[in-house]
Amino acid sequence: MQDSVVPATRPAAGILRGPYLWVTVGTCALVFLAAFESLAVTTIMPLVSRELNGAALYALAFAGPLATGVIGMVAAGNWSDRRGPTAPLYTSVALFVLGLLIAGTSVSMPVLVAGRLVQGLGGGALTVSLYVLVARIYPGALHPKIFAAFSAAWVVPSLVGPFAAGIVAQVFSWHWVFLGVVGLVIPALLMIAPVLRGLDKPAATPATPWAAGRLGWAALAAAAVLGLNLSAGVRVPGIPAAWAALAVAAVGVALLAVRPLVPRGTLTARRGLPSVILTRGLASAGFFGAEVYLPYLLIEQYAFSPTFAGLTLTAGALSWAGASAVQGRLGARLPHRRAVSIGALMVLGAVVLALATAALNWPAAVAIAGWISAGGGMGLLYPRLSVMTLALSTKENEGFNSSAMSIADSLGGALALATTGLVFAAFTTTAGSFAGVFGLAAVLAAAAAAVAPRVTAAKTP
Repeated sequence: MQDSVVPATRPAAGILRGPYLWVTVGTCALVFLAAFESLAVTTIMPLVSRELNGAALYALAFAGPLATGVIGMVAAGNWSDRRGPTAPLYTSVALFVLGLLIAGTSVSMPVLVAGRLVQGLGGGALTVSLYVLVARIYPGALHPKIFAAFSAAWVVPSLVGPFAAGIVAQVFSWHWVFLGVVGLVIPALLMIAPVLRGLDKPAATPATPWAAGRLGWAALAAAAVLGLNLSAGVRVPGIPAAWAALAVAAVGVALLAVRPLVPRGTLTARRGLPSVILTRGLASAGFFGAEVYLPYLLIEQYAFSPTFAGLTLTAGALSWAGASAVQGRLGARLPHRRAVSIGALMVLGAVVLALATAALNWPAAVAIAGWISAGGGMGLLYPRLSVMTLALSTKENEGFNSSAMSIADSLGGALALATTGLVFAAFTTTAGSFAGVFGLAAVLAAAAAAVAPRVTAAKTP
């Protein structure tokens, strides 16, 4: 391991060679553990809810971390721009570990949810801190490869996370699904620690000011996401559609609040970085909005067992990892704009196939094959959008832009999941519910495909 920061001018030797080896292993381990924890909690939460009598807080246990993560992203981005990524990275890991400890030792559902809120705050900040660290440590030529490794680190837990969590909960206790991760996070951080020395700005350098306003907007966006998730349960006497009005208001507040948190022109798809951020949010919304309901469709309408229905997502995850590795190897031979556009069209095609399968009762194999294509599309576009975000950033705004990309991911997926949940509940037939959900996801994926060509600036005549 290095004793000092790796200079960005050093020739690109490969992310698993020379001075980059331990940084790559450590950062990918942190990404892996954050992803594993997210998937593991999904597996054990029904058991936790039953044991702690916490059905009323079940949804909040998932929505809460997503919401507080937005606040963590903005805070870490601002802090990184002020002084560098070292302090935000240490703090984010500390918060993540604290959240795990609170949740892992909880004896009531409110305490567990409190732990999840702290965990989400740390997890959101961790994502942004790692992106800024990549910008400071790795030369631009290695960015496609390290982001491909990050994508793989997110995908692999989908293969082992749910199964491993179930075994741990059965053999030991669900508490150890939280507590066991703590013992793995610390060694991963220690691998990175040596290269963090010297990354922060000198004290004499004028610091970027604290953006208290952005933190306030982040808190408002988080509250709107929580409100949207909870609006389905609202019933007002004499106002039969009160939940719908609240849902529309929550979406409006979320979009209003997100404007100061992303580059100017993002919501109007201005060419360049704004469209990079918008494409990331729309692609996340279309993909994850459909993914949650695909196993449900296979179980309800095609009598799949949960295990076989889940294998569809595993196939998509493998496709994501494979496509991510391929784009990393192709590098500049596959231009960013083309990779993003192809990926967005693959996601759109897959969601349309899922819609047709649900609406026209086509064979389940059609939707399954489509989802393998969707995973490949995400594997193409996700790493490239990360690379473009850093390439279009300066040292003064790396933190802001990295947090904007993470916020687009989080809010895009959160708003889509909450809205598709409302759409699913609005239909009176199961087939109609699935068609409505996939129809909305298709609209979002189509928007991503339309914005994708705008990720690069217009050519000068």
